[in-house]
Order: sequence, then C-alpha cells, then structure tokens
Amino acid sequence: MDYFFTEEQQMMREVAREIAEKKIRPIAAEYDESGEFPWPVVEAIAEADLFRVFIPEEYGGMDLGTPIMNMCIVTEELSKACGGISLGFAATGLGTMPILVAASDEQKKKWLPRIADGTLAAFGLTEANAGSDASAVATRAVLDGDEWVINGTKQWITNGGEAEIYTVFCVTDPTRGARGVSTIVVEKGTPGFTFGKKENKMGIRASATRELIFQDCRVPKENVLGKPGSGFFNAMKTFDMSRPGVASQALGIAQGALDIAVNYSRERRQFGQPISAFQGMQFMLADMAMKVEAARALVYATARLIDSGVEKKPTMYSAMSKCFASDVAMEVTTNAVQVLGGYGYMKEYPVEKYMRDAKITQIYEGTNQIQRIEIAKGLIASAAKS
Repeated sequence: MDYFFTEEQQMMREVAREIAEKKIRPIAAEYDESGEFPWPVVEAIAEADLFRVFIPEEYGGMDLGTPIMNMCIVTEELSKACGGISLGFAATGLGTMPILVAASDEQKKKWLPRIADGTLAAFGLTEANAGSDASAVATRAVLDGDEWVINGTKQWITNGGEAEIYTVFCVTDPTRGARGVSTIVVEKGTPGFTFGKKENKMGIRASATRELIFQDCRVPKENVLGKPGSGFFNAMKTFDMSRPGVASQALGIAQGALDIAVNYSRERRQFGQPISAFQGMQFMLADMAMKVEAARALVYATARLIDSGVEKKPTMYSAMSKCFASDVAMEVTTNAVQVLGGYGYMKEYPVEKYMRDAKITQIYEGTNQIQRIEIAKGLIASAAKS
C-alpha cells in the first residue's frame, strides 16, 4: 500500500532497509544471545545520517517538518530485522523529545547537533514506584546556588550507560505534586552520576537497560528544560509524540515475523505439498497480514497528524497507535511461531526472538492498559464537547 512518502522519506526507508538487511539481520541472533550493545550498527546508522531525521535542520538535522513520520519510517525498517538493535535509534528519539518540546534555542544548539551526529540520548522517568503513575517520581533535585543537586534512582532506562545525554525527571518542589516535577539534562560523566547493573531481559536483549543512580550529582542550573515545575507536562507531551515510535517498532517486529512465516509456509512441505496450500494456513496468514497493514495505516496516519500540528493534543490517537500495533505484534509473532511449529520454538529459527521482543512493546512507554484509559478519556471528553 502506498503511504505517500516524500522522495526524502523513501530514501530514508531504503537506507534503513539496507542497514537492516546487511548490518542487523546477520548478527541479530548473536547480539540477542550475548546481550552486548550493538555499537557497530549504531555507528552505521549515524554514518548514514539517520539520527538527523527527527532533528530540525537548523540544529544539524533534516526532519523537513515531519520528525515523527521520519522516526517511524526508520524505526519500522530497522525493527523488521531486530527489535532490540533498533532501540539504540528509537530510544534516542525518545530521549531527544523533551529537548524538542521544552528546550530554549540555546539549549537546543548545545545538545541537538550532537544527537544529530549520532550521540545517543535516553529518557529518565521510570522509578521503582513510578511506572504507570509517572507523577510519583521521587528523584529529588535541589537548587544550590547555580547548580541542581540530584539524588535518586531511575529504573529500566533504555540506552542506560551507553547514552551520553539523559533527560531526567526530578522533583524540584515536593509541595506541588505533579506540578513540582522538572526536566533536567544530565550528561554521562557528570560526578555523582553512575549506572546500576545491566538488566537481563526476556527480549530486546541487544538493547541496554540499566539503572541511573544520582548521588549528590551536580548539574548547571541552566540544564533545566523549560520552567521548573513543567516536567510532568513535558513528559506527557513527549509521550504524545513518541508513542507512534513504539508503535512503529512493534509494527516492524510484526512485519518481520510475518515475512518469515510466509516464506516458511511456501518452503515447508507436508502431505506432499507446501503448507501454504492448506486453507487453515492461508486463513492464519491472511489474518496476520490484515492486522499488520491496519496497524501500519494507524501508525502512519497518527504520525502525519502529529507532524501537521492540526491536533493540539493527539493523546488519544497516539495511544491508539501504540496500543493497537503492539497488540498486533504480540498476536502476529505468536502465530508466526505456530506457523513454524516445532521449529518456531527453537532458537535456531528467529521467530521465537520476534515473539520475545514484541512483548515489551505492550509494556513500556505506558502499558496498554494505560493506553486504553487514555483512549477512553479522549472519547468521553469528545462526547462531552459535542
């Protein structure tokens, strides 16, 4: 189906597809097994200028006014080969969003050109007691002269330990609840900023997931993004922009698994014919394909809507794209394992990895239960206005 990409977007897709096929697919199983961070692939993505696609041109990027669509196109293509390796790129997009949303021009000039060149970023919100309830963060930042002094721990941070630039959400005024949270940029190497253990995960194992530990970590006062107290608003606006990125990761994983299942069904023979000749198999593949294409239509429509600026608060549609695409990814990858039968359950074949990678897309950046709450809120609010 034609999604009417511009010539530049078609080029982005082709470049990302080439990296996926030549650089990622041959080593995906190896990195999944070892859990090593895929720096050679990240460097290839940077050399291909793909980190520039969600950065405005004036800060070293080439987003051409469509940063969310661009990010989704590249993320889908990379994720077709490996949902874990693609996260070095996708999580950098997430970590960059608060800077795009809230930073001053001077701050953007400081950090965005580095990200455009391939410096990784990360998003530091989640804590032990602040997951779905993002307003419950406890990491504390106290202003001491011209510096913020940060103490606390962030949990399950993608790109943790590998990224250089972290957008961290801290309580700066505990008397104001969610309105007392601020967004502060902390750079790797800052004294008092260290990392916990690398998590041993079920899926996306080539992605680094670590704790961020702050012990009297001092950062310049000017590292706060926007006004102090605007952090919760920055986080919610970031999720409105970034959730289609998670959706495109899920979409890529689903498409990758579907491709493998279709090819296998043509090659695997039982009862004297390829299993693709059996009506039961045809129905299963058809359902998988319909849902993948429906997810793609929703993801790209949402990305286009956000980029257009027409919808000032695209929360409901952003939640829909993330929720639907990730549910599709889980269903399609599970069915891909079924198509391959016993082989699908073995690590020698890649579909079991696709299934493991798919699961997290239903959990991070807001569980799908939270997405359904956001969708319902949007529906009810719209009905109240009409």
